[in-house]
Order: sequence, then C-alpha cells, then structure tokens
Amino acid sequence: MASWNALSPSVVEYFEGEDFYRCGYCKNEAGSRSHGMWAHSMTVQDYQDLIDRGWRRSGKYVYKPVMNQTCCPQYTIRCRPLQFQPTKSHKKVLKKMLKFLAKGEISRGNFEDEPMDSTVEDAVAGDFALINKLDIKCDLKTLGDDLKETLEKEEKKKNLKKEESNELIHSQAIEEKLGSGEPSHSVKVPTVPKPGKGADLSKPPCRKAKEIRKERKRLKLMQQNPAGEAQGQPPSLLPPKAKSNQPRSLEDLIFESLPGNASHKLEVRLVPVSFEDPEFKSSFSQSFSLYVKYQMTIHQDPPDECGKTEFTRFLCSSPLEAETPPSGPECGYGSFHQQYWLDGKIIAVGVIDILPNCVSSVYLFYDPDYSFLSLGVYSALREIAFTRQLHERTSQLSYYYMGFYIHSCPKMKYKAQYRPSDLLCPETYVWVPIEQCLPSLENSKYSRFNQDPAAVDEGRSKEPDRLQVFHKKAIMPYGVYKKHQKDPSEEAVVLQYASLVGQACSERMLLFRN
Repeated sequence: MASWNALSPSVVEYFEGEDFYRCGYCKNEAGSRSHGMWAHSMTVQDYQDLIDRGWRRSGKYVYKPVMNQTCCPQYTIRCRPLQFQPTKSHKKVLKKMLKFLAKGEISRGNFEDEPMDSTVEDAVAGDFALINKLDIKCDLKTLGDDLKETLEKEEKKKNLKKEESNELIHSQAIEEKLGSGEPSHSVKVPTVPKPGKGADLSKPPCRKAKEIRKERKRLKLMQQNPAGEAQGQPPSLLPPKAKSNQPRSLEDLIFESLPGNASHKLEVRLVPVSFEDPEFKSSFSQSFSLYVKYQMTIHQDPPDECGKTEFTRFLCSSPLEAETPPSGPECGYGSFHQQYWLDGKIIAVGVIDILPNCVSSVYLFYDPDYSFLSLGVYSALREIAFTRQLHERTSQLSYYYMGFYIHSCPKMKYKAQYRPSDLLCPETYVWVPIEQCLPSLENSKYSRFNQDPAAVDEGRSKEPDRLQVFHKKAIMPYGVYKKHQKDPSEEAVVLQYASLVGQACSERMLLFRN
C-alpha cells in the first residue's frame, strides 16, 4: 500500500471521438454514446474529481456518457448519509434480516417480483470486445518501464536544479467492475382474501397483535413489581413516550442485538482488492464461484461470458492506487470487496471504492438462494451506515455515490428512494437536490439542473498548455508537446480530453500519447 507522499501520478490513455453501442436500458442498438479512456493507474483524488464531473469506472475503463446525445442520459447520483433516514420499506428489509438471523424465519413473500438487485452499467455492457481489445493494446510492461525511467530522470533533475515544482514523483509499477450495486425495493402484490363464513360468535373477538404485546408487557411489569400501584406507579406504565417516539437510527436497526441462541451468524468483512492481500487471495475462489452463480441465474449469462478472466478484469482489477494518509480512514482509500459471510460462507459481495469524499458503489453480486433477504437493499443500507462510520474519523468523507440515475428507465428510478440525494448537473457540474431535478426530467430526459443561466463549469479547462503529456519516455506540458506535432487532428483530441476531465485533473494526470 502506497504511503501518502510516495504516489505515482495517474496515467490515462484517452480514446478520441465517441463510442456507440447497444443500450441495455431501452435496447437501442446504437443509441448509447460515451467518451472513454483507459486508466493504467489513478490516484483516488483524481478519480474523486472525475466522478464529480460525470465519469465512472468499469474495471480500468473510465467512461463519461455524452449526456445530450445518448438515448438514456445517466446522471451521477449521490446520497447524503448524515441526514439519511430509512423508509418504511427499508426498515422492513432490515427487520426481515434480523428475524432470519435470530430465528431462521424466511419471508417467502413476493421477493421474486422485486426488480433486480444489480444490473450492468450499460456504458460498457455491450462493449466487452472493446475492453478486451484495449487490454491487449495497452502494453503495460513497456509503459511501466518507460514511466519508471522517466520519473527517475525527473527526480534527479528536480534535486539538481531545484525546480519550482515541489511534487515528489516516485516510480511505481503500473498494474492492471462492471456496473453498480443495484439495491432493489419491495413490490407489494395485493392478495385477494379467501372466502369465509364470517366470525365465530362463540369465540372471543380477535385482537390486534400490538394490543396483545401491550397486555403481555403490563402483566410482566406487574409480576416484577406487584407493589407498583401502592407506590403510585400503575402496572401499565410504559417507558416515557418521548423516548419511544424517537425514530430509531439506521445503526440501531442494523446492529440490533441477537439472542445467544441465534439461528445464524452474519459477518461483514472489508477486504482490499489486491492479490497481495492474504484474505482477498484466500477468498477469491469462493467469490468467483458466487459471481458465476449470480451472473448465470440473475442475468442469464452463458458460462463463457462469466469466466475467471471477466471476473478479474471487471471486479478485481482497479486502476486506483491504495493510499493511507494519516488523516484518512483506518482502512485507507482504494478499491475493496465488502464480503457478507453467513455461517462461514460468502453469500454476497459489494464492490466499492473508498475515495476522499465518498464511498462509491460499483457492483453487487449475491447468492440467488438468498434472494428472499433483499440483499440489494440490505447491502445499500449497510454501505450508507459504513459511510457514516468512516465520516466519524474522516470528516470530509460524507457522501454515498450510487452510480447513475436514469429517469427514463423505470427499473433505475429506485435510487431516488435513498434520500436526501442529489443529481449532478451535466453542464456546470454542481449538485442539485433530486426534488428540484425531477420536474425537469418529467418534461425532458436531458436537463440542465442548474437554474442560473449565467452559471458555467468552474472547473473547466482554461489553460490547456498546462496539461501534462507522457510521450516518448518524457513528461512535458502540452504547450511543449504541441510544438513537435505535425498531425492537425492531434490538437482537437487533446483539447477534447482537457474539456472533459477539467483543468485540475489535466494538470495532475499524465495523458499517454504514443
């Protein structure tokens, strides 16, 4: 794991133009459009800044939908966990899990009618061939050797000449997730009551379960304190209303204590995505088997499309460099698998990125045999609670990113249920409360959420000559690089890249040009 002051810079390879592919939401054969680049390596701060400009990663492929042209605009959505309050349906899912753990109760209700817990983020869903091609195309070893040699030279120059830049760049080998966790919500199916013969008048009238519980409580109190009335305390006295009326926190609902003889044990483990980590390595085979079962059962993928190569490339290969700054969370920043262990076996894995300002949900896969536990919703609530936990140590880490919100796709609108939440304006890149965005989206699938007509993208590229280029084993500003270029199309490509990543990232990241 890299120390805070010994990080190599992000290295990206931008692909000019736009990619056209089949949309997994509306099934348009060539309606989905995005810009894309291959991230050979990336710092967590650069990725944080990129997702705050509408980018998202899938494995090492980082893409940005062309919002005003793509058939189903994908808006970056984030939840504010510090103000989050679970809804009634969220509480039902948490209670369902507690009942299962405590007593082994299985709710065989209508879980089969729930929407899928996770679906492929379709910016690259139909583009496996492209990513496979890019993976082969990018000569990582050569690039890593070149970068290492270049950075060593740069370091020597800085020490000798004491140049203005105070950035320390150390050489580090360039190393080599598809979609986002898609929590589901319960869909109530009305049931028709069976015909009966009416009430049996020979039996006492039925009472509500709540009334029965109250009666039991009164009897218990009377047994514990038979002299209660004499002391001026009626036996029916319950805890003060002010206390009982307070809404229970998300943590209270998740971590409610279980009886000593509980039927099941659930443990959530956070494991760094790295084959150098012994826990990740030892659980890899089990995670992979679970992934195959999930993809084939839930998404009906054929076996050849969910092999070990695909699993590793999309859910175990991340461009993010693990970082452990002193002021950061104890687990550090980077990519992780949040494993849900039930009675000693993995039943779900949430793939997440922990970044300076947020926890970003990448994907979720689970054992279809446990669909009755609504693991999509449950894992999202656990991730929100986890974000709150990280915030206690790292105050700026206070958001939960849920991937993309697609208003034009009914199956993807469930993300709006996790509130309060915001959508990213696709033109000015400011966050706008989702309540203010929905009326605009009802009228048009593409919308600029920032209502100030004079507002502009404050992070836009203003000085493209300061953009950093990695070319022929040398790092140089674009202002120097362009003087040696004779291809007239090269400038358009670089300027397009600069406009999409913004000024800050263009100055920090190295744009690889061969």
